[in-house]
Amino acid sequence: MAELHVELVAVEEMIFSGEAEMVRARTTEGELGVLPGHIPLLGQLVDPGEVRIKTRDGEKVFTVHGGFLSVDSDGVSILAETAEPAEVPASSAS
Repeated sequence: MAELHVELVAVEEMIFSGEAEMVRARTTEGELGVLPGHIPLLGQLVDPGEVRIKTRDGEKVFTVHGGFLSVDSDGVSILAETAEPAEVPASSAS
């Protein structure tokens, strides 16, 4: 399966950098799913919000506060004011 490069950065700290199969996030325009080959876009993240990054090893979930998501030919960049791994109940993980 094709992958895209994803970087999740909070102020002065890299939270996640790696390859992913899909990224999901809530923007002010609604829920957004990004797969490899997605058209370029810029979205404002909801505050607080959740970013889900699906990798070969499973799904990583982060709580973010403020920021933007940018999609371009190089992948996905998520710039947040703050971000930390979310507490996800085992039954909710996909």
